[in-house]
Amino acid sequence: MRLLLVEDDNHVAAALSAVLARHGFSVTHARSGEEALRALVPESDGYDVVLLDLGLPDQDGYEVCGKIRKRTSTPVIMVTARSDVRSRIHGLNLGADDYVVKPYDTGELLARIHAVSRRTHHEDGQDGAEGDSALRLGAVRIELPTRQVSVDGKVVQLTRKEFDLLALLAQRPGVVFRREQIISEVWRTSWEGTGRTLEVHVASLRAKLRMPALIETVRGVGYRLVAPAA
Repeated sequence: MRLLLVEDDNHVAAALSAVLARHGFSVTHARSGEEALRALVPESDGYDVVLLDLGLPDQDGYEVCGKIRKRTSTPVIMVTARSDVRSRIHGLNLGADDYVVKPYDTGELLARIHAVSRRTHHEDGQDGAEGDSALRLGAVRIELPTRQVSVDGKVVQLTRKEFDLLALLAQRPGVVFRREQIISEVWRTSWEGTGRTLEVHVASLRAKLRMPALIETVRGVGYRLVAPAA
């Protein structure tokens, strides 16, 4: 996932970029509003999310958010020390998709980034309709409407949670999903009390698909799907 980090403090940006990189993000750092807007020109490769700090040296952060929204539909998460409700509403009215108040928990920030990205891709999927109804990962085909998975054309029987887990990881090949996030998304509960449920389901998927390298364990963080060669 490509992320544009708009932050004028180089120390903060370096620390946050390191954390995001460990979770599978490709981060581009813009130090000012002008740099951010240049990075978002139509001919650029595009970003999945913009993380916008409002305390910029050259332009008002809200103004930058408005300009970003006029030129792209990329999700924008505002980051600011302003915690009053009026400031949040103002940012959202300008087109921000979410709002994080400093100091924030890194886990919460990651969850919000993934949430806005999922919403955007879901809407894109609605627009694309039938063309996006199946995910293809080498020999693996995941039919979302029918909840059917096949490998080399042969249907593989999965349980409901196994399918949900595979479909979640397959939406972002190469991106690391934290354990807590997977449990929340697939089991709709917190990590506590789930025991080894997630590990068991991952092991079962690897065995049923006969592709042990498809789902990679990222020690101390979670899992990611490694897209096989076509």
